Amino acid sequence: MAKHLVLCDCEGTQSIDRKTLEETTGLRCSKIYDGLCTRQIGAAAEAIGQGDAIIACQQERARFEELAAELGLPEPGFVDIRDRAGWTRKGEDPAPKMAALAAEAAMAAPAPKALDVVSEGICLVIGAAEVALPAAERLAGALGVTVLLTDAGALPLDRRFDVVRGEVRSLSGALGGFELRIDRLQQVAPGGRGAFGLTAPRDGGVSECDIVLDLSGGTPLVPAPAKREGYLRADPGDPNAVAAALLEAVQLVGTFEKPLYVRMEESLCAHSRAGQVGCTRCLDICPTGAITPAGEHVTVDPMICAGCGACAALCPSGAISYDDPPVDHLFRRLDMLARSYRKAGGTAPRLVVCDTAHGREMIALAARFGDGLPADVIPLELDTVSGFGHAEMLAALATGFARVDVLLAPTTERDALIREQALAEAVSGAGRVGLLDVADPEEMSHRLYDADRLPAQAEPVLPMGSRRQVTRLAAQALAGTPEEPLPLPEGAPYGAVLVDTEACTLCLSCVSLCPSGALVDNPDMPQLRFQEDACLQCGICKTVCPENAITLEPRLDLTDAALSQRVLNEEEPFACIECGALFGVKSTVEKIMETLAGKHPMFAESDAARMIQMCDNCRVNAQYHSQDNPFAMGERPKLRTTDDYYSKRRDH
Repeated sequence: MAKHLVLCDCEGTQSIDRKTLEETTGLRCSKIYDGLCTRQIGAAAEAIGQGDAIIACQQERARFEELAAELGLPEPGFVDIRDRAGWTRKGEDPAPKMAALAAEAAMAAPAPKALDVVSEGICLVIGAAEVALPAAERLAGALGVTVLLTDAGALPLDRRFDVVRGEVRSLSGALGGFELRIDRLQQVAPGGRGAFGLTAPRDGGVSECDIVLDLSGGTPLVPAPAKREGYLRADPGDPNAVAAALLEAVQLVGTFEKPLYVRMEESLCAHSRAGQVGCTRCLDICPTGAITPAGEHVTVDPMICAGCGACAALCPSGAISYDDPPVDHLFRRLDMLARSYRKAGGTAPRLVVCDTAHGREMIALAARFGDGLPADVIPLELDTVSGFGHAEMLAALATGFARVDVLLAPTTERDALIREQALAEAVSGAGRVGLLDVADPEEMSHRLYDADRLPAQAEPVLPMGSRRQVTRLAAQALAGTPEEPLPLPEGAPYGAVLVDTEACTLCLSCVSLCPSGALVDNPDMPQLRFQEDACLQCGICKTVCPENAITLEPRLDLTDAALSQRVLNEEEPFACIECGALFGVKSTVEKIMETLAGKHPMFAESDAARMIQMCDNCRVNAQYHSQDNPFAMGERPKLRTTDDYYSKRRDH
């Protein structure tokens, strides 16, 4: 059955253009209700019963989901056209934005990818006896508890949980799979009268558990502790924080779904080659430590990854790509929003990218108690905004948005976004991309209303392909095809390799290690060739160059020249003095002759020196026929048989 939109004007507080919605989205629209969540709840039940309903209300989502559960029916879809569109300043027409939001809500979302995580409730409580032991007593009935005491407090006689003493050397893993290494480990010796004793301390103890409750009050045992699932940390001096952590701990038992946030293509990774480190962008930016080197590529631990997406935004090759949902689905959402807005009669929309927690609440509060969003500002909700990189920003501008703002939350990882915003502005021009870092809903509204209304920068294009391909397509739509390359900020993943031809000896070590194939040789003559479009600016070529002849220039060449190979350095080949075959580089052979011939003991004689000027085949042939032939051997030893061994025995 086709999807249909169920409309409600929320007690007449917003104006809904039903005809525009139907014509723009192609969805069948219900009549406009005014109390769908209260006195007209029966109409909602009937719409849900028809199947494939999209209810135009986000505020009462829980109520409608509960209604669907009572009816034994699948949950309907939802779209918020009130807080995000209808509740705006008087005199502005919200119809184009409502149509865009409804069209986006009707899009089919890809199925999420996840793996099962099993937690059996094995919990380790870390802290001083004064706090850790009462916490363990409260958890013992629900979890399998072990207490790691960090002080010399008295040992309890309660044997419902285990007690050890020591210091945590390291902690790895996540919910359902923590591993700790403990030094100065002492275990309880429960035998005998009086207080319990402890075993002698030893280093290197290993323990595994499902949940870690850290009440030590010291330095967190993992990076970004708030993002590590199963690692609970509370201030031991705050009883409310400790109680909240205990409540959360008892709920972490069972089987959970862990989303697979990113996808890794190891063959595309430019981390290192032959032990020479190149790109480290993802390693430097990952807040949780989920990314680690694994030879020539990196690896992502899906259990530790918190899904911020910063690594995917910065990855120059696409080796790491965000997969929850895939980036191509995000490009389709951008195109649908911009295209539907224009189809409904709007022009030059602006985009505000926000998360589904802080950003959604900011917009709802601004709408309920203030002016809400301007009618030309379309919100795009994502689970996290940290992965909204330069490719996505440029794609939004290229699909027809006049400006893109990213609304930051207090928990947003900012480092990657700052770099990506600077890169997007370098391509699109100043004033088109910004970061909206405000905590007050009213101030957010004022900034959006007071901002300059710019026209759309380009004729809309459809973003398709990888992030690098979309960046190039969007840049050409925004900037045309300038004759000169666009200068980019330091560290950009696009650019040129510049070679000092006076220093370069055409050893081609850079070619052999280039991970993207941007640097190539010519098998027919001494040449170093370069294709700029393929260059990742990873820096491996610069690192391995023995002559320090290579420098990198961050830039974006939008001409067709960037798609073809050009010669960076070439020299005349040397002709073999025996057969005339071309080999090597003439200047290099002549320099070797000048340095070694008649001066080095191995090349003191003219015949030996002549071999420097021979190709491989002729050199081997000359050596074979020389007086001191290194290939010559003595007489071949006689083959020994069993009879030869028997003939020397004296017992037969």
